[in-house]
Amino acid sequence: VKLMLELLPFDGAQVLELGCGKAEKTRLLAETGRVGSILALEVDTIQHERNLLISDLSNVQFRHAGAEAIPAEDNSIDIVLMFKSLHHVPMEFMDQALREIARVLKPGGLAWISEPVYAGNLNEVFKLFHDEKVVREAAFAAVCKAVDDGRLLLEKELFFNTRSFFENFEQFDQRMIQVTHSNHNLAPDLYARVKAKFESYLGSEGATFLNPQRVDLLRKPA
Repeated sequence: VKLMLELLPFDGAQVLELGCGKAEKTRLLAETGRVGSILALEVDTIQHERNLLISDLSNVQFRHAGAEAIPAEDNSIDIVLMFKSLHHVPMEFMDQALREIARVLKPGGLAWISEPVYAGNLNEVFKLFHDEKVVREAAFAAVCKAVDDGRLLLEKELFFNTRSFFENFEQFDQRMIQVTHSNHNLAPDLYARVKAKFESYLGSEGATFLNPQRVDLLRKPA
């Protein structure tokens, strides 16, 4: 987030966040006082209902919608943000999502598309019950296609690590398995395997994971 705040021209910008989740980054951005407005979309009905209860962010509008059908006018957005959400778009709609991003961006507008790289110890745990290799590859292919088509230009590509910390397996279970946007009903034997794999990384002070990320910073042709 620090990198994004340094690199993107947020001052007075009309911002669109696709897949805002619990609106943690939405809040952080809104509270900088720099942005003009934020349209924050979430496709998970349960989480969207919770977001609607947020009453202290006057410059944020929450809408229940997916990236493949953005409720915004053509050429109306300065900056589009996707934090680890493109690979959650159904594969058959990923190209459409990139077309929609290009449609709503103003000429010269920017899209910050952050996606997890399929690597790292946390991925070794996660893929036991939710292997995202295929969808992550499809998301990257959709970005490449949008650039190849000329709809969006690749401004720069960034690589960095994010850090995830869990005190114990129970905390991992709550945050990663018991989530509202996915129905991870794990059979007892699989649950035991996931627990054992997680605990192989657990030390006396919990488990810290470094998660490799890639950002494609795209610009709409002026």
